[in-house]
Amino acid sequence: MQLTVIGSGYVGTTIAACFAAFGHEVTAIDIDEEIVEAINNGQAPISEPGLEDLLETHVGNRLEATTSYDAVPESDVTFLAIGTPSNDDGSIDLGALGAAAEATGAALADKDERHLVVIKSTVTPPSITDVLEPAIREGADNNDAIEVGMNPEFLREGSAVADFQNPDKLVVGTNSEWASQRLHDVFEPVLETETPVVDTDPQTASMIKYANNAFLASKISLVNDLGNICKEFGLDAYEVMDAIGLDNRISEQFLRSGVGWGGSCFPKDVNAIIAAAREEAYDPAVLKAAVEINDRQPERMLELLESHVDLEDARIAVLGLAFKPRTDDIRNSRAIPMIERLKERGTEIVAYDPVAIEPMQERFPNIEYASSAADALAGADGTVIVTGWDEFATLDEELDAMATPVVVDGRRIVDPRPRITYEGLTW
Repeated sequence: MQLTVIGSGYVGTTIAACFAAFGHEVTAIDIDEEIVEAINNGQAPISEPGLEDLLETHVGNRLEATTSYDAVPESDVTFLAIGTPSNDDGSIDLGALGAAAEATGAALADKDERHLVVIKSTVTPPSITDVLEPAIREGADNNDAIEVGMNPEFLREGSAVADFQNPDKLVVGTNSEWASQRLHDVFEPVLETETPVVDTDPQTASMIKYANNAFLASKISLVNDLGNICKEFGLDAYEVMDAIGLDNRISEQFLRSGVGWGGSCFPKDVNAIIAAAREEAYDPAVLKAAVEINDRQPERMLELLESHVDLEDARIAVLGLAFKPRTDDIRNSRAIPMIERLKERGTEIVAYDPVAIEPMQERFPNIEYASSAADALAGADGTVIVTGWDEFATLDEELDAMATPVVVDGRRIVDPRPRITYEGLTW
């Protein structure tokens, strides 16, 4: 099939490359000329395992990038994959997505054949009917040949390519049998693996995405709350969670307590659904509590560190800046509040991450960055481990090089040993 993907950010680039790997002819469209040039050179604009290999294989063959919408009317399906950042009140900013929706509609104004426009961006149910579909139809001068669908993504950063190719489920939100079948045709390679398919309407498909992320975020916050209680009792939360994970009503997934969740999805999506609920005069108490618990975890780490180190003028190594391993994404990383609170305490900070130093330097240009974990730890008065990179599990002699070997582990990645002062966040 001929596909166009509007937006070449994290989601757009990933799905464009994966669609090309499925055998489709794909045109990626973005207003950023540098991103377009990078993709056409086979270079991924983001750090994601396997993505650059797909680009190198398919660019110039089944995949090309452009700033022009000319390919849209020639395609069979168009996917909108524009970011929806948070406003100050937690609601989503539809400005860029709405503009792209209108431009897509304008490109389809003169098309006679039926055309499916699929919203891939994460948007609230009312946004589809109140903002995005009207923007598409206004741009297209109310061309009745255009249909609008919703196909939420469930990609985890660090494993997005594998998640796309082998999903737990495929959610297809459409208003007609034709549109549903067209999306089934797009995802035929996935459906051959007997992936469960949820066929529903666009608004319900949108809510499934929010419910999915809100549930997972709340589960992590509940586990962290229980973990904090275990720590107060002098118990190992991981032993407790291993036991409750044996209950098939709970499962062992997402039971690792620690410094909390971040990234682009959980914080944005939970805040967005809270804001949307408030618009309907409903107060979502559980989701608000999940956010509050998550926001407290970095402060608990620092309280543990302060029980061993006077932070004023101390040199503290912050290990891990990305919000999770195998990505350079620092959006809502727990390292951000950690650095902010250390700065408030007058601490000398040295930070290290295998891939995320450059984006964090843009956020905090006036702290020191090390080229390795060993360099960060050398002479440090303590360290906080914020991201669970595998290389931190092998630290040994590097910890001995600290001025005072105090380790506060937020990800249960370091093994306690006699010669260091070790504090696990919830164990």
